Amino acid sequence: MSASQVKELRERTGLGLLECKKALSAANGDIDAAIEELRKSSGMKAAKKAGRTAADGIVSARVADDGSYGVLVEVNSETDFVARDESFLGFVEQVVDRAFETRETDVATLMADGLEQTREALVQKIGENIGVRRIALTNAENGVVGAYVHGNNRIAVLVELQSGDQDLARDVAMHVAAVNPQVVQPSDMPAELVEKEKEIYTAQALDSGKPAEIVEKMIGGRIKKYLAENSLVDQAFVKDPDTTVGKLVSSAGASVVSFSRFEVGEGIEVETVDFAAEVAAQLKS
Repeated sequence: MSASQVKELRERTGLGLLECKKALSAANGDIDAAIEELRKSSGMKAAKKAGRTAADGIVSARVADDGSYGVLVEVNSETDFVARDESFLGFVEQVVDRAFETRETDVATLMADGLEQTREALVQKIGENIGVRRIALTNAENGVVGAYVHGNNRIAVLVELQSGDQDLARDVAMHVAAVNPQVVQPSDMPAELVEKEKEIYTAQALDSGKPAEIVEKMIGGRIKKYLAENSLVDQAFVKDPDTTVGKLVSSAGASVVSFSRFEVGEGIEVETVDFAAEVAAQLKS
């Protein structure tokens, strides 16, 4: 086992000096055999780290040159520091490449055939849990897909338009990133959400002591406002508040079909640890 072999193994695996020396010694100086063993142990260590919450990371989007389809991908890390790491970003690029080429949205299927091993090796190298969380695919039936990724790579959006062009779709995607509408049209709002809002507004209106007919009008007005504020086409366009997104798109002879919006870590519950409370509890016991 020579110093040059140790150096090569470190460069090929990104692992520490002592670990590489130990692996080479066990493999009698055979670098490929050492890498194979390290990959096995790497998988074990990656599995141990898999229990840690990865709620940071980045999102990425890619759209076909002709705007016929696009993909969104979210890849998570535990910290923002790792989310800026070159190796992590390179892995994300590989995932996006595969998703774009195959149009596969099932994460397990996408990660087969080598990507999962790449992920495990990266976990071993970086020392944090890393995971591909979700993939979205948007196909344009008779229109175009446009994308917008916010500068910090924490919000990414795909928008599908009926007619129109990619520039218009990108403008709408930028609006979706900034304002975060819930649905495209008011009629798309789930009935249970509307009913929930109606219950809240009804309780508020009844407390006002106004006559029943006035209360009914108040509730109707507030529901209409709620739908307008949360429906993409009725929202004031972020780049020109004097027009709505719906009017902007229709003036170009187009209409909004759908949108997908990914924000890093949304919906992931992160366990917070109160170390002071833990110490106090231990002292009491």
